[in-house]
Amino acid sequence: MENFIKEKLRTKIIGRRIIHYISVASTTEIAKKLALERAEEGTVVIADEQTLGRGRLGRIWLSPKGSLALSIILHPSLEQLPQLIMMTSLAVVRVISHLTGLKAVIKWPNDVLINSKKVCGVLIENEVEDDRVEFAVVGIGINVNVDLSPFPDISAFATSLSQELGREIFLPDFVVALLSEVEKLYVQAQAGVSPYTEWKDYLETLGKRIRVKIGEMIEEGRAESVAEDGSLFLRRDDGSLTKVTAGEVTILKD
Repeated sequence: MENFIKEKLRTKIIGRRIIHYISVASTTEIAKKLALERAEEGTVVIADEQTLGRGRLGRIWLSPKGSLALSIILHPSLEQLPQLIMMTSLAVVRVISHLTGLKAVIKWPNDVLINSKKVCGVLIENEVEDDRVEFAVVGIGINVNVDLSPFPDISAFATSLSQELGREIFLPDFVVALLSEVEKLYVQAQAGVSPYTEWKDYLETLGKRIRVKIGEMIEEGRAESVAEDGSLFLRRDDGSLTKVTAGEVTILKD
């Protein structure tokens, strides 16, 4: 896979160095270690299988064989940091649409869904010192060629591209397209062009009644809008408006 990606990739930043593993505990942990060792921007860590990947809020993100787990080291400015999750989830939606024709949407703040089931999760981890971003690691986990039907507890809320499409996808092609799309949006962000508007158009959360779990606190109401920093504005049932910067969202029936 590594040689194919290097041969086909035409990016200038992302993928200048690609490290491919058959199986690892976490691509993000490897990428963070490399970043602390001053690895160059655009270094990508890819694994065919990830055994201890992390999702948001400390959850385990399983990445069995047939899925895609990768992490990218970036050096954004402090102002660009909130845009990383937008540009990454938007890149995933674009690539899914282009390569498969499937319609994907984004569930605030970091999930990509197809037919209301999760197909991808994005996790951003960073280190900031003295108002300067030392590095950011963009972690992406996508169920590409995975059969989830033997796991009813998971298949109830998750799916894979191959299951939705009815055929497998050539994974190296998908990786090349994804890294190319992430770079395109990252370069645009560096030039002052935010992914916010298009990202917002793909948010399926807006307008719906939701429950947001923020630590031990729970808020309920209607997702009214999102700010340019990615924060969600929630209209409570009493009419008051609150701004949510992070949390676990459940969509409720009206």
